[in-house]
Amino acid sequence: MVGFLIHSPLEHFAQHTPEHPALSCQGTQMSYAQLDHASNQLAHALIANGAERGDRVGIHMHKCLELGVAIYGILKAGCVFVPIDPFMPVARIQFIVEDCGIDHMLTNDALASNVKSIKHASTLHIYGSTNDGPDHTLNANVHSWADIGQLSNQSPEIVMIDQELGYIMYTSGSTGVPKGMMHSHLGSVTYARWGADHVSLNADDHVASHAPLHFDLSIFDFFSTVQRGATVVLVPEAVVRFPASWTKTIESERISVVFTVPYTLITQYEQGAMDERDLSSLRWILFGGEPYPPEKLRQLMLSLPNVKFTNVYGPAEAPSCTCHDITLPAEGSTEPLSIGIVSRNSTDIIVDENDDDCAIGQAGELCIRSTTLTRGYWNRPDLNQKAYLSRQGAEAFPFVYFRTGDRVVRGTDGNLSFLGRIGRMVKVRGQRVELDEVESVLASVSNVQEVAAFTVPGAHDSLTIVCAVSPAVHTSIEPAELLAHCRNHLPPYAVPSDIKVLPALPHTSTGKLDRKELAESWVP
Repeated sequence: MVGFLIHSPLEHFAQHTPEHPALSCQGTQMSYAQLDHASNQLAHALIANGAERGDRVGIHMHKCLELGVAIYGILKAGCVFVPIDPFMPVARIQFIVEDCGIDHMLTNDALASNVKSIKHASTLHIYGSTNDGPDHTLNANVHSWADIGQLSNQSPEIVMIDQELGYIMYTSGSTGVPKGMMHSHLGSVTYARWGADHVSLNADDHVASHAPLHFDLSIFDFFSTVQRGATVVLVPEAVVRFPASWTKTIESERISVVFTVPYTLITQYEQGAMDERDLSSLRWILFGGEPYPPEKLRQLMLSLPNVKFTNVYGPAEAPSCTCHDITLPAEGSTEPLSIGIVSRNSTDIIVDENDDDCAIGQAGELCIRSTTLTRGYWNRPDLNQKAYLSRQGAEAFPFVYFRTGDRVVRGTDGNLSFLGRIGRMVKVRGQRVELDEVESVLASVSNVQEVAAFTVPGAHDSLTIVCAVSPAVHTSIEPAELLAHCRNHLPPYAVPSDIKVLPALPHTSTGKLDRKELAESWVP
C-alpha cells in the first residue's frame, strides 16, 4: 500500500523501480522516472502561470504518452483534472470550461483548434500545443512541451490531504446539460486499491487503457495499475474502432488485464480475428457499463479458457461498488448475470418507491454508501438534494446513500441482480414493461449482435415500444423472425410494434448504446 494521494505511488516507484515502464503507447514507452520528472515539470508550469491548489484544469487530448503526464502534472500542482472528450463539439467544451471555471487546458496540436475556438480562449493558458495559428495572438498563453521541459523536474511538494478533489468527471444529464461529478483523492485511491487487489495486479502486468479518460473505467486503468508499479498500455482511439487492430494490440503489447464494455468484447470476438492472435498474455477481463448477454459472454469465455472474467457494476458517481467473478453461463441462458455484492468500504440498501427497505427477493432502487462515492455534482445543489437518501444512524449520526436510479433484487445468497434503470420501466396501454427485458429476449437470438429497445410517440399521446437490432457478422436476420421470437417470450403488450435491422447501432464515446440518437432518428 503506497501513499494516500492519487500520485503518491508514481513518486514511490520513480524512486524504487525508476527504469520500469509506466506507460506504453504503440511501442513507445515512458519509465516511471521519466513520467515523474515530466509531470513535475508540468506542475511547475501550471504553478508559474497562476494555477492554485484546487483549481480545475482541463484535459482535452487523444490517447498518447503525454496524457499520463497531464494527469499527474495537474495532481502534483494540487489541482483537479477535468477530462474533456476529444470528440466533443466546441459548444459542449465551452460549457464545461465556463461551468467549471477552467483557466488552464492540456491539449495537443490535433485538438488545439477546438480549444482556441471557444469564447475567451485568449485568456486560457494552453499546454502541450505548438500550433498557435497564423495570427499568433495566443503566443503568450501557449506553452509547448519543449518549453515545459526546461523547468525543474523536482516535485513542487504541494501539501495536500486525501479529502481534496482529484478530478471532476462530466456526464450527460437527464435535461441534456452535462453534470460534473466531484471525486476525491481518498475515493479514487480506495477504488484503485480495490481493483489492484481484486485482480492481483503485479509489476509485470500490462493493463490496457482502453476506455476514454472521461469514462470512469479509465480510473482503474491508470490508478489501479500504478498502485503496483505495473504498465499502462494506452490504446489509441483509431485502434479501438477496429476490432482486429485491438486484438493485435493485445498480442503486440502483451496486455494481461482489460477493463472495457460488453460491446467492445462482443465485436472483438466476432470481428477481431482472435483465432489468429497469440493472446496467451491475457489473464483477466473485467467488463461493465451495460449488461452482457449471457450467450455472448459464454462464446467469449469458451474461446479464452484461461482468462478470468469479472462483471463490475457501479455508476460513475460510485464506481465499481459491486462486482462478481463469472462462471461459464449455461448454454442458451437468458438469466441476467449477477453483479455480486458490494465492494470493500461500501454498503448498500434497496428501497421501494416509498423509500422503505425491500425484503430479500423484492425489487427496488439500489442506494450506495461508499468511500468511492462522489462528493456531489459541481455547481448543482438542485441535483445534490435529489441524489442522496439520508438514514438516521446511532447517536443521531446520519448515513447518506447515493440513489443509483437502478433497479436490483437481492437473492437469498446475498448477491444482487441488475434489473435495469428505473427510467427504463415504461407503461404501454396501462401495462408496465421493462425495456431491458425486451432487449434481453432479443439478445438471446443467436445471430443478434446488439439490440436497443426504446419508446417513440404513438397514437393518442401514448408510447410505442420499438427496437433496433444489428446482426452478428456475416449473418442476416429478418424482422419478422425477431417479432415471432418476441411473441413466444413476452406478453402481448410488451412485444415491439416495429423492429428494424440495421448494419450497426450507434454508440456514445464511452462505448454504450446511444438509444437517444436512435429514438430521435426513428422513422416508422
